[in-house]
Amino acid sequence: MGVQHFTSFIRDHYEIHEWKHACAILKNDFPSEWDDIVGVLTSFRLRHSWINVGGGRKSEVAADIDGYLASRGWVEKSFHTEVVVDQHVMESPTHKVDCYKNRVALEIEWNNKDPFFDRDLNNFRLLFDLRAISVGVIITRCDELQEIFDRIGRGKSFGNSTTHVSKLLPRIQGGGGGGCPLLVFGIRANLYQEGE
Repeated sequence: MGVQHFTSFIRDHYEIHEWKHACAILKNDFPSEWDDIVGVLTSFRLRHSWINVGGGRKSEVAADIDGYLASRGWVEKSFHTEVVVDQHVMESPTHKVDCYKNRVALEIEWNNKDPFFDRDLNNFRLLFDLRAISVGVIITRCDELQEIFDRIGRGKSFGNSTTHVSKLLPRIQGGGGGGCPLLVFGIRANLYQEGE
C-alpha cells in the first residue's frame, strides 16, 4: 500500500510523499480519518482571491481546510506532557496541532517561515514517541506555485524562505520526524482557480 491508493484526482493535483508506511496505517487503522483527508483534498481549490491579499492572520487556505475538517470532528489540539524523574515533575510542553482526530495529527503550512516545519516535525516526533499520535500529515504548497504568485504580483510575499515542499523534504529525509509515519501533500498549480 502507498500513495497509489489515493484517487487519481489527488495523485494528479498534489505532490505526495510518504514515510514509514503512513498510507497503510492511515487507511487500515484510521479509515474515517483517511476518508476525511481524501475528502478535504478532493474538494479543495486554490482561489485567486485567497492569494491576492496580504497576510496578518490565518490564511484563507488554512481556514478552508480547517473548516472542512472541523465539520467532521477534527479539533485544534494541545497536549499536556511532562517528564517525571524520581517524583520530580518537569513540564515538557508541545506545540498545539492544527487539526487532530483519533491519533492523527495534521498541520497546514501555507505561507509561514520555513522553520515552522522544524517545529511541526519535532512535535510529531515527540507525540509519536509518547504514543499520542500514530500518523502526522502536513499540507503545504508545491514550489511550482511560485510562477503563479510571480505572475499576479504576489511573488515577494511567497518567497524562498517560506513553507513549501522543497524546504520540507530535506528536513524529513534528515530524520526530523523521527519514527513518526508521515504524509506530505503539496498543493499543485492545477488546483489554482483564476475566477471564483
